[in-house]
Amino acid sequence: MKYKNILQIDDDFDDCEFFQQALEAVSTAAYMALHNPIEALQKLADREIKPDLIFLDINMPLMSGIELLAEIKKRDAIKNIPVIIFSTAPISANLAKLLDAKDYVTKPSNFNDLKNILREIL
Repeated sequence: MKYKNILQIDDDFDDCEFFQQALEAVSTAAYMALHNPIEALQKLADREIKPDLIFLDINMPLMSGIELLAEIKKRDAIKNIPVIIFSTAPISANLAKLLDAKDYVTKPSNFNDLKNILREIL
């Protein structure tokens, strides 16, 4: 298993629960969800949490996923944590690469599709 500690940053509690259930079905990785991007940035920067991989939503209040990703990439202590943009917001794969994201995945609505996506990534 490549990743042992997964962090999802997403303000939608239902999406996080759906993601967690799919992750638990395909992996033994530890999972944490944070719903406030500003809190997530602070915990990452302070090294309170040390994920191996971050799944990041785009549409969030207070700070968008794009803004959060830019802040992560500015900080030496956390800039090398791979980030997968995981959102319903359509962005191009080129934009994801420009933002230095590891990948971009559109949130599926089907549980089996999500499990298959997670199997491929993990």
